[in-house]
Amino acid sequence: MEHALESTVQERPEPREGEKLLPDGVLGMILFIFTEAMLFAGFISAFVIVKSQAAGQMWPPFGQPRLPVEETAVNTAALLVSGLVLGFAQFAFRRSARQAVLPFAVSIFLGLFFVGFQGVEWAQLLGQGLTLQSSTYGAFFYLIVGAHAIHAVGALAALVWAWFRLRDDDLGQSAFTTVQLFWYFVVLLWPILYWKVYLA
Repeated sequence: MEHALESTVQERPEPREGEKLLPDGVLGMILFIFTEAMLFAGFISAFVIVKSQAAGQMWPPFGQPRLPVEETAVNTAALLVSGLVLGFAQFAFRRSARQAVLPFAVSIFLGLFFVGFQGVEWAQLLGQGLTLQSSTYGAFFYLIVGAHAIHAVGALAALVWAWFRLRDDDLGQSAFTTVQLFWYFVVLLWPILYWKVYLA
């Protein structure tokens, strides 16, 4: 009996590591994006509920400034173009890493423009009296838009890191895709926030 068990164990083939469907970095980023999407879904849901409870009342509340819809539309376009240019950089990267350097840099520049413009907008709104304490409207605005800004800065830092690696011809496809997914999340989330916070 013992001899039979030993032979069974000895005949068992060595385990082999199968091919991964996705690189670890890409899979981790997808999971991160999923959790952050749920976070923003909660923010937006809470904002919509609070706004619906103010039905029949002035919105934004009396004494609170209107959001700069037109100016932010231009900024939104810059962010969307940034995502589009990053897609071109990905196609160029598949041919040659050197060809991706310039479109990658343009994408980063447009992203920096977006974040800088949002900072100017915040400074103007604070000067007009819209603060975290001024109203529920202000609190939600800075919570939602501020959370997006934090993600945008983090994604831009990742893009800048990847760009330097790309320039030195030391950026792998997996790392490129990982940072690209992060930026696409920031880019595609913003029009939803613009619609719900600025236009609704």
